[in-house]
Amino acid sequence: MKKQDYKVIGVMSGTSLDGIDLVYSHFTWDGQWNFSIKAAKTVAYTTAWQEILGGLHNEAPDRIREVNSDYTELLAKVINQFIVTHKLEQIDGVCSHGHTVFHQPEKGITFQLGNQEKLAKRLGLTVICDFRTQDVAFGGQGAPLVPIGDQLLFSKYEACLNLGGFANASLTQKGTLVAFDLCAVNTVLNFLAQKEGLECDFGGGLAQKGRRIDPLFEALEILDFYTKLPPKSLGIEWVNATLFPLLKKYDTHPTEDVLHTYTLHIGKQIGACFDSQQKVLASGGGVMNDYLMYQIRKHTAARIHIPSSDIINFKEALIFGLLGVLRLRGENNCLASVTGASQDHSSGIIFRG
Repeated sequence: MKKQDYKVIGVMSGTSLDGIDLVYSHFTWDGQWNFSIKAAKTVAYTTAWQEILGGLHNEAPDRIREVNSDYTELLAKVINQFIVTHKLEQIDGVCSHGHTVFHQPEKGITFQLGNQEKLAKRLGLTVICDFRTQDVAFGGQGAPLVPIGDQLLFSKYEACLNLGGFANASLTQKGTLVAFDLCAVNTVLNFLAQKEGLECDFGGGLAQKGRRIDPLFEALEILDFYTKLPPKSLGIEWVNATLFPLLKKYDTHPTEDVLHTYTLHIGKQIGACFDSQQKVLASGGGVMNDYLMYQIRKHTAARIHIPSSDIINFKEALIFGLLGVLRLRGENNCLASVTGASQDHSSGIIFRG
């Protein structure tokens, strides 16, 4: 008989480079999955680590291997400190997403730092990691992975929206769970805000002051990605190759105008995703951008629900904890209807400490 009670640490690092999210969660099974968050923390990256991670996709393989080793050590240090600080005793597993360097599923490529056996040895704990690789090998996008958690933990909502480095949505269509990336969010908004010496555009205040640049808005609206049918996903490579060169053409315009235009664009793209009267759970750092949320609501009749701060900030890390639990149980944690893989499957490598 399988265990019905798990206490795990979920670990997540997103493309927005704000830091490492850690959540200690208690999952129980009684015919459905229940959870409670016992401890949660975001450990910010140093400026040096932000610079390393931000440019790593351009580095040579030897340098990437070196950083992978160093990053694994960083993860071990951060997780150990989290365990000590919160005096955590029962830990059935550490379920770690790692930090994405490459994600080009159409070429069969996805790679996250920190998915090494060394992490389990440093922690002396079971580590479940590298959740994306098997899905890509099965012909899937390797993303998004969170929707099965949306389905199992937040089923009272008809759709879930995550606003992180990228926006992605999960919803049921004709009785089948589907999910896909929508657009780049904080990867672009933070980049633009940092031009003005800000860490991010807090509340969207700078964007709200700007004016729409019509040619930029029109160019954004006709990007090829938006015409593709799901399953589809985005990586930082797409931002670097497509968005940043486009935005650079408008460098002579005030940053607030570029921010304003981009916020209008993604507000429209995100809002159009949802059907009238759907109840949508919104989470991720972008939820704190009041102006972006205003634009999303302006373009949808769906009911957008903003949950507690723990769910806003740590939902992805929480769900990676559940993905690890499902992997330990040998149960499917990747759905073909979501990623486009050839089959549903149980993904992730298990390293024993």
